[in-house]
Amino acid sequence: MDDFKTLAQSPHSLTVCGAPEGFDSLIFCDALRARGGVGLYIATDEARASAFAAAARFFALDLPVLRLLGWDCQPYDRISPSPRTAARRAGALHALAQRDATDTSPLLVISTVSGVIQRCAPKAALSGGGLSAKPGGVLDSEKLKQHLAENGYVRTATVTERGDYAVRGGVIDVFPADAEEPVRLDFFGDVLETVRAFDPETQRTTTQLKSVSFSPVSEIVLNADAISRFRSGFLKNFGAVGSGDPIYDSVSAGARPTGAEHWLPLFHERLDTVFDYVGEGALVGLDPLAKDALDERLAQIRDYYEARQLASKSGAGAMGAPAYRALEPQSLYLDEDEWAVQLGQRATRRFTAFHEAGDDVIDMSGKQGRSFAAERQADQNVFEAASKHAVSLRSSGKRVLFASWSEGASDRLASVLSDHGLKPIMAADDWRAVNKMSGQTISRIVLPLEHGFETSDFAIIAEQDVLGDRLARPRRRKKSADVIAEAGALTPGDLVVHADHGLGRYLGLKTLSVGEAPHDCLELEYAGESKLYLPVENIELLSRYGQDSETAQLDRLGAGAWQARKAKAKQRLRDMADQLIKIAAARNARDAEIITPPSGLYEEFAARFPYVETDDQLNAIDDVFSDFAKGRPMDRLICGDVGFGKTEVALRAAFVAAMSGRQVAIVAPTTLLARQHFKTFEERFKGWPVKVRQLSRLVSTKEATATRKELADGTCEIVIGTHAILAKTVKFADLGLLVIDEEQRFGVKHKERLKELKTDVHVLTLTATPIPRTLQLSMAGIRDLSIIATPPVDRLAVRTYVTPFDSVTVREALLRERYRGGQSYYVAPRISDLEDIASFLREQVPEVSFVIAHGQMAGGQLEDIMTAFYEGRYDVLVSTTIVESGIDIPTANTMIIHRADMFGLAPLYQLRGRVGRAKARAYAYLTTPANQKLTATADKRLKILQSLDSLGAGFTLASHDLDLRGGGNLLGEEQSGHIKDVGVELYQSMLEEAVASLQGDMSLEERDWSPAINVGAAVLIPEDYVPDLDVRMALYRRLSSLDTKQEREGFAAELIDRFGKLPDEVESLLQVVALKALCKRANVAKLDAGPKGAVATFREHGFGDPAALVELMTKRPADYKLRPDNTLVLKGDFPEPMDRLKGALRLLAPVADAARKAKEAA
Repeated sequence: MDDFKTLAQSPHSLTVCGAPEGFDSLIFCDALRARGGVGLYIATDEARASAFAAAARFFALDLPVLRLLGWDCQPYDRISPSPRTAARRAGALHALAQRDATDTSPLLVISTVSGVIQRCAPKAALSGGGLSAKPGGVLDSEKLKQHLAENGYVRTATVTERGDYAVRGGVIDVFPADAEEPVRLDFFGDVLETVRAFDPETQRTTTQLKSVSFSPVSEIVLNADAISRFRSGFLKNFGAVGSGDPIYDSVSAGARPTGAEHWLPLFHERLDTVFDYVGEGALVGLDPLAKDALDERLAQIRDYYEARQLASKSGAGAMGAPAYRALEPQSLYLDEDEWAVQLGQRATRRFTAFHEAGDDVIDMSGKQGRSFAAERQADQNVFEAASKHAVSLRSSGKRVLFASWSEGASDRLASVLSDHGLKPIMAADDWRAVNKMSGQTISRIVLPLEHGFETSDFAIIAEQDVLGDRLARPRRRKKSADVIAEAGALTPGDLVVHADHGLGRYLGLKTLSVGEAPHDCLELEYAGESKLYLPVENIELLSRYGQDSETAQLDRLGAGAWQARKAKAKQRLRDMADQLIKIAAARNARDAEIITPPSGLYEEFAARFPYVETDDQLNAIDDVFSDFAKGRPMDRLICGDVGFGKTEVALRAAFVAAMSGRQVAIVAPTTLLARQHFKTFEERFKGWPVKVRQLSRLVSTKEATATRKELADGTCEIVIGTHAILAKTVKFADLGLLVIDEEQRFGVKHKERLKELKTDVHVLTLTATPIPRTLQLSMAGIRDLSIIATPPVDRLAVRTYVTPFDSVTVREALLRERYRGGQSYYVAPRISDLEDIASFLREQVPEVSFVIAHGQMAGGQLEDIMTAFYEGRYDVLVSTTIVESGIDIPTANTMIIHRADMFGLAPLYQLRGRVGRAKARAYAYLTTPANQKLTATADKRLKILQSLDSLGAGFTLASHDLDLRGGGNLLGEEQSGHIKDVGVELYQSMLEEAVASLQGDMSLEERDWSPAINVGAAVLIPEDYVPDLDVRMALYRRLSSLDTKQEREGFAAELIDRFGKLPDEVESLLQVVALKALCKRANVAKLDAGPKGAVATFREHGFGDPAALVELMTKRPADYKLRPDNTLVLKGDFPEPMDRLKGALRLLAPVADAARKAKEAA
């Protein structure tokens, strides 16, 4: 093992050959452990660095690891690296700066070529940038705020990302750069009382901490010295610029402008390199292609620099972008000579999978593992081949491991392999666990390898070797719906619908004095500028109106028009619901053949799916199979965003139907979609005894005739096409399953023909129109629904940039996409913008070919354009938002959105979901006007979108930003008129009520009223307790929906946790909410309380069980008395508002109980 000793200890540069990807990680970690000190591994790019880190976690769980990221923006960009990236980079540099030079314990630092050639802030600046604190210690909160601001933390209302901080009185929340979770600091004066970690999604405390430290989250320390250094350096480099340069002006004013990092050298006296941080004695590992990556990155930096120089010579940028003054590349990045010098001074190990000869070469005798591509091409059974290969490796004395990307995939692979006789297979968490097993045991592990490898002792077979391209990545935690709820919070100017008074405009939150106590109310404006003030505890009477706010007419207060509109809509909804229930009943009365999946074969078909199924997808598949087994015709609707895997559900259903000898027809609304489905089906059914055919206008007449003949005599199992399938000339021998894609896009005539086909076959309808959760629940038992709301696990989140329009950035983005063989979308909010964009592309980006599309074109013309784009005949599609719905173009992976500030959140989210369908990283640039300030709401919307990397927020978002396209296609065309009448949210809840009441459930009828309560208590969340208005509004909305005592207690606990001790006003607000729930149960519409008691007015002057009320009054005459006008007097002595609340709660509880019993008895 002398070779290994040399590898670990030699001070010279060596080449390590026979070390394929994955094995290199094991070798480097072992060498570092033997040598001690810092080890720096330089990967070619971020994907390789992640894979190396995952392998290091598996092979060397004991080694501490630091990830040193490169910036995730282009050189000389107008935007900063994302806060998360900047924070993690600064945090890693801070940790290295603080490490003792004499420390010999091993530390693995993983970086990329671009991360290492980027110069860094000097060690002195970052080692002093930390601050730590312990509970019980003295810490000046003002000093802490100043420290956070200087070191790059950003003040926000709610802390969700690394580098955020929020201040609420004596509570300060911070998300430190190197922490897993944000921390909450509770001060009493200058004494730090407690330090708690909390979950950024729920904002609830998770653990108490003994201490906390804040490392910098930016390499720019913005204090007075740095600002004066920046100003003099800027003038020295670029001459007197006068005002007008946005970067210079912002920094001079003490602000931290976006993109300031690209002038990092001006903030410090000098810059250090990553090599200075890791020290002279570090062991350095290089990826095989590190040199190529370096050349490519340096060429890219020169290119960008020259593009900036060129643009500044030709005056201001296109479409009004300000000039950009770029620093020399040498001041920001290492050059080739410096790189070579730095590596020459350290023990460098260059890894390669190939075998090389020479003096400074160590051969580790590893090689790339066997790939089963030949078997896959020849349609042989690949699992059989893999298990035979594993057996022969084991008999040659090697330990065998199967590596998958995720636990689910690993489990499935193991079960299919054991069906083919490969046993025993055991799961192992890490390398130590593998070594504890016997040599005969096959280990299954989770390790994201592109390819397996073999060494003299063991072999790892990767899932990708067996099954071809797998696209699975580990799951990330999803952002919770709370973030989205805040985005959907009401903003002044929004149109809202009040259940009793109709359509008004929300003007803002106002604190009024009611009975000498402050009370928060929502100010609403109606026609004729009349105002209505709605108390916050009754906020649930309001719902958002949704779309078309320009054309909507406000209602008049007190006029009857609104009630009439509401009643009419209610009646029509009842009729529609009734019709749906009748259809469902008729369908349940018919029979259909029972179909069951063929065991064994089905698992193999499923294993060919190159993704990990999401839970929603598995549920939908189970639903379909259980429908097949019922013996009644299935009629199931599957909703899910484009690319969320609806097609896979259809594929599996088609497989099961076809293998049991029935025919399957798949109908799509456009030739393009039909063609896409045909390609997918043909690919997946390769090697199975199933014939797949296509019928549409793209197929020749001869072929179409042959297909029709095959369908009629039963020799063709699956046919895919447009409405051509619905023609009278098409006859089926034995149709068992009909799959309809996007049913709402077929015309009436075709829908009738579909109904004829549907009578006793199984029907599966797919739609991408989101259907809000509330509707799905109410549809239970009427229309079978399966919702796929989680996106495929493997999708890389779309890298989103919000940036002022800049011609160089846009040009680069479009060209980068073109040169990597992809296509781009350029989307504008209005048709009138398309011409400006077209002329910009002609002048500034003549290299790309583009085509314009918008909704006012004829259907055929539009489809031809989309087909041409799908086939790759154009590089860029310039269009309005019509790309939102419809086709999936895997090669389109860059999107530029013009004037992003003019879009709502849901359309932006839908648009962004159009890219990022394939394995390549997708980019979305949301450009805003260069010289205009954004409105606060637009700014907030774009920031939220940028932070919503997690996919699958689409559903919650779509139902939230209710510019929804109707309520899905549940109810056909006639619904859109009613939605305009009453607004989307109210429409949904009315539909839910209609369905429930027809099914005999009356509990929902109670929703459109809310009791008025006046006890003279302060009812509000004070501004100094929760300063941010949107957060306050979101809390009010949540409060109004709390029904039970447990929910209220939980809510109070959360408030104390997030904002500190509850003020009296909030205490009384919680009591009012409790009282409101009691009033609803007791059917009390109004409750007035004063010092001598309270008066309860019943809704419609009625009480469910008058006898029980009389009995209560005779038992307790001192407490209750009924007046002639049917109001109930609750007697008592309540001098203070809080006494009134408690007294009213005590006295109303028996009344509510009596009402509940009467209801149950009825």
